[in-house]
Amino acid sequence: MAAMAHPPSPPPAPRDDAGAYVGLTEEQARARAAEHGWRTVRTLPPDAVVTMEFVAGRINLTVVDGVVTRCWHG
Repeated sequence: MAAMAHPPSPPPAPRDDAGAYVGLTEEQARARAAEHGWRTVRTLPPDAVVTMEFVAGRINLTVVDGVVTRCWHG
């Protein structure tokens, strides 16, 4: 019986400080995320119901009136 191959490892997440996004406009935050190598930027309204799956390479932004109020990786 052949050995099963290991699933590929996701690429490492960019080294970036989530706190640096708070206070930026959504446009500024998206630009910063692109500069730092994030593959996916997800914007959410406050108190949005979201699933808890971790997605490598994704940054999440809570945006109120066009300004980032919370940011987290995954």
